[in-house]
Amino acid sequence: MFNIVLVEPEIPQNTGNIVRTCAATGCRLHLVRPLGFEVTDKYLKRAGLDYWHFVDISYYDGTDELFAKYPQGRFWFFSTKAAKTHSDIAYEEGDFLVFGKETKGLPEPLLAANYEKCVRLPMAGEIRSLNLSNSVAVAVYEAWRQHGYAGAQLAGRLRGDGR
Repeated sequence: MFNIVLVEPEIPQNTGNIVRTCAATGCRLHLVRPLGFEVTDKYLKRAGLDYWHFVDISYYDGTDELFAKYPQGRFWFFSTKAAKTHSDIAYEEGDFLVFGKETKGLPEPLLAANYEKCVRLPMAGEIRSLNLSNSVAVAVYEAWRQHGYAGAQLAGRLRGDGR
């Protein structure tokens, strides 16, 4: 449905949680190196638990490699510095939702070069930012909501009777 891009993620538990979110929403995951962990890291596996085989994961040695592979892709860059909010966007199937590393976000030159494609998640008060895995979940679910949660099992999961 959508493509989630993590640029230089640093914390394995966040990436593991994002793997789980991708599995639950049918999203592909794109990881841009360098990663702050090994993909065999026990914390990464534990956070994503039994969901790894449900997710299509690709790896890149830099954002240039990713952009070259998808020259016609629609990329949305998430940053606390953006003017537009994530819900201002009409997402299309196949869009790329791009997130930066936990400590610094996306590189300034990348944001400057794509200013019109930068979006933010609204926050109250003096909060600097949300956790990376929470940010991805909020963004993905807004994009998926706009498409009527296509492919989701919406009813009867626990009781089996649709209520």
